[in-house]
Amino acid sequence: MQLIKVFSVIYLTAICAAQHVDDPEDVTSTYRDVTPTTQAMITVPPVPFLQQQSAWSDVFPSEKVVLNCSVADSSDWTFTWYRGGQALQDSDPSVSLSAGGSVLTVTAEAQTSSGIYSCKGHHKTKGVTTAESNKLQLSVYHPRNPSLSLLTPWKDVFEKETVNFECKVDSPGWTFTWYKNQVHIQDDPFLPLDKMKPYFNITSITQAYKGGYSCKAHLEHRVSSGFSNTVDVEVYDNTPKPTLSKNPAFNPMYVGEAVNFTCNVGVASGWEYLWYKDGEKLPGTSRTIGFPLSLSNGGKYSCKANRGDATHTDFSKEKQQDVLEIPAPSVKKSTPWLDVFPGESVKLSCEMKDSSDWIYTWFRDGQEVQADGVVSFDSSRATLSINSASPVHAGQYTCMGSLKGRSVSSSKSSGFNLTVHDKPPSVTLTQDPDYKVMFPGESVSFICNIKVSSGWQYQWYKDGKRLDHSEKTYPIQLNGTTSGGLYECRVHRGPGATYPSQSLPLKIEGNKPKPSMTQNPNIDKLYAGESVSFECKIEHSSGWEYYWYKDGKELPVPNSMYSINDAKLSSNGMYKCMARRNKTMYYTEYSDGRLLTISEIPVPSLKKVTEWLDVFPTESVTLSCVMDNSSDWKYTWYKDGQEVQKTPNNVLSFDGDASRLNITSASPLNRGQYKCSARLKSRSVNSSLSSGLTLSVYDTTPRVTLTQNPSHDVMHTGDPVTFSCHINVSTGWKYLWFKDDIPLAESGANHTITSVLTKNTGSYKCQTKRGNTAVFHSNQTQAVKLNVEERPKAEIILLTGWSEVFSTDTLLLKCGVQNSQDLWNYTWFKADKPIAELPSDQSQTHKVTPQNDPDQSDYMCQGIRTGRPSYSKTSDHYKTKNLLLKRRILLSISGCIFFGIIFVFLGCIILRFTRKPAADVYKPEEAELFARMDKKKDSDDAPCPLVQYITDAALNAPPKEGDENGMICSEITPLPITPQEDQAVTTESHDEADNNGGMVSFKQ
Repeated sequence: MQLIKVFSVIYLTAICAAQHVDDPEDVTSTYRDVTPTTQAMITVPPVPFLQQQSAWSDVFPSEKVVLNCSVADSSDWTFTWYRGGQALQDSDPSVSLSAGGSVLTVTAEAQTSSGIYSCKGHHKTKGVTTAESNKLQLSVYHPRNPSLSLLTPWKDVFEKETVNFECKVDSPGWTFTWYKNQVHIQDDPFLPLDKMKPYFNITSITQAYKGGYSCKAHLEHRVSSGFSNTVDVEVYDNTPKPTLSKNPAFNPMYVGEAVNFTCNVGVASGWEYLWYKDGEKLPGTSRTIGFPLSLSNGGKYSCKANRGDATHTDFSKEKQQDVLEIPAPSVKKSTPWLDVFPGESVKLSCEMKDSSDWIYTWFRDGQEVQADGVVSFDSSRATLSINSASPVHAGQYTCMGSLKGRSVSSSKSSGFNLTVHDKPPSVTLTQDPDYKVMFPGESVSFICNIKVSSGWQYQWYKDGKRLDHSEKTYPIQLNGTTSGGLYECRVHRGPGATYPSQSLPLKIEGNKPKPSMTQNPNIDKLYAGESVSFECKIEHSSGWEYYWYKDGKELPVPNSMYSINDAKLSSNGMYKCMARRNKTMYYTEYSDGRLLTISEIPVPSLKKVTEWLDVFPTESVTLSCVMDNSSDWKYTWYKDGQEVQKTPNNVLSFDGDASRLNITSASPLNRGQYKCSARLKSRSVNSSLSSGLTLSVYDTTPRVTLTQNPSHDVMHTGDPVTFSCHINVSTGWKYLWFKDDIPLAESGANHTITSVLTKNTGSYKCQTKRGNTAVFHSNQTQAVKLNVEERPKAEIILLTGWSEVFSTDTLLLKCGVQNSQDLWNYTWFKADKPIAELPSDQSQTHKVTPQNDPDQSDYMCQGIRTGRPSYSKTSDHYKTKNLLLKRRILLSISGCIFFGIIFVFLGCIILRFTRKPAADVYKPEEAELFARMDKKKDSDDAPCPLVQYITDAALNAPPKEGDENGMICSEITPLPITPQEDQAVTTESHDEADNNGGMVSFKQ
């Protein structure tokens, strides 16, 4: 069992060493994972702790460093030491170990002792080795000598100046000792030393401090350096006086020359130089100043030097510097002329005003001139001579001067042009005034001109004959026309040749001229604001000054043109002109007059061609702009102040002269106020803007509504109905009507049917349109449905039956409405006129008596009520010719029966005797006693004698007093029968309540 524990410890130690685990708990955890059954018997060795007993880790050679390695829980350990990961050997002379090896003493040996130190522990009895301890860095340095430097910018100093030294080492913690000429400087109340700081200052130095200075460095009595480098200090007792030098030394000098001044002190260094001119300080502190001279640089120059705040020299001696302007040379001619001809001689001279030390250089057209067989110079080259000029010598001559022995040169002189002609001179003859035609009373001069050289003499000729005149100008006073002719002049100079001019003719006109006046534009009527000009012209002459007149008053216009740029009504008048030659004061006659008429520009009239100015999208609009009923105008249109342009798709376009603006499909973009202006096609005449017309364009199409009046759902035949088509905006509409989408005859805003029929049933719509060429249609309205039903018809029924004919004096008629269950009131008509005498006349029945119907009238009736339909159709006509009163009916019947029996009897006797047998049996139709009304209804035959009898007026007379009641001759009443047709007797079955089973009236 003990053997197992030993192997376990060895195994854990190996794991710790392999994994470099510092925490024993981590090792234990690892081991527990491997051998969980033995974890209670294993302990992990502690890690040793390494510490340094000396106060510093950076050491110098021969210094000792003591390191201690310890294990906290036991003293039964021995130790192994490492430097840089390598185990230290006992044979290393720089290290020594205590008993057990827990203390390591290192004697520094230069750089070999430097490194990272660590240790491990070994248990004396258990054979356990710990992990590596913490690590310590040990550095061994070899001290260097310090470096001494001078902080002041100079080491050659003057008394009372300050000198500062600095002793530098490469690590902190050092103290310093200072030396002069290798002798230690003790504390001096005038030289305070701070050994902890590397600075040494000498203030207000004297001669006693001259010498070589050095220093040493010390580190806490552990080590001292050697001497630093030596810095020598030179001390002067008096400040020097500077000397001033100038280069170049000559005086005066010219502007542009360069000069240098040098201030020299001679001893020490670090000087700052101050410069002065005429006692005023100049900028700059360098030892030498230099600059090119200008006139402002002249004066007395001096300098002095400063070093720091304590050392100042005196001023140097002054040096005078004078500065002059370089004089400008000038070229002069010695010959009288500089435009010469071949073979003539020329001499030029170059002069400078202030010195005789100048040497001259000549240039021709910028190139230096050299002496040759023709060109020569004098000793100073101040004079240039050309003995025999030729064209090669022509050009611009200049010269410049240079001072002998110095780099001073003048500028070039101004140029002097020498002209050498290669041909004879040109002589021209001019006339003053230069008039082609002249008139008696004027004066004229001829001038002979030669443009080159001078010294010429003149000769004059007229028509080839020499004139007695030798001046350059030949004047002539024209008294008539005899002075006209051909004039010429000739010139010569010295013994040379003579040179002629061209010939000039002089023409003299005997008649006084009259100017012609023209107008532009040549228009009789102009508008205000236009420009017009008049031109006054004289043919075949020149040199005239013109005078203008308006209505006889002179105008301040001296030109041949008189322009009116902005004509006004006040410009109206008669204009004419005349001319005068200003040089000769010769006047012409007046021109013919020209009447100028100016009118105000008319204002264009803007009119609407389309009748309305409130339009709908896609509707067309046309506006016209008219100007005085003239076609000479072209028009410009404006909308809200902006010019209107034609659109690419021709939605907005103009006619040829833009007198009409056409909008073929309006949109809200076209709304606004429109104006127009006019411009003449042939002239720049613009009218003012016309008055405005505002075009309104609705955002949507118009709303059209259709209404019906009366608005009953069901109408009845004969009812009047009116459809009204209403549009909410604008005017000028025409109305289109549709029934079941079929167009109706066009009418106005109302479509009226005065008496509807059942065929009028249908769906009605309306639509509006306006415009002639481009017609605009609104949308169709909603449909309005018209339902027409047949109006019920009234009928007249005879309530008086056959049984009542013998017992009453009246005929009772009843009015009813066919196929209607509604309650009705009734209106009765007699001969197409309403019967409204009594309230009973509006009842359902109506009584007819011989008194109220003596003429056998037509009767009709009509139903009326408060509901719909409010009335019925009128009944058919009912004639009272069937009316029979009791006694007259009896008379009629008895008479008819009596005569009928007689006629039948006689007829039978006649037929008995007169009838002959026939081949075919013919049986005539049996005659009826009373003709049937249904067969006689349409007959035109005369009425039967019975009817004539009944209707006889004599029989209708009232009975005489005293006559017997019941006598047939006096009690007969007429039976009303129409003279044109018989009334057929028909019967209709009615309810028992209506007719009691009696007879119904005869109906037509």
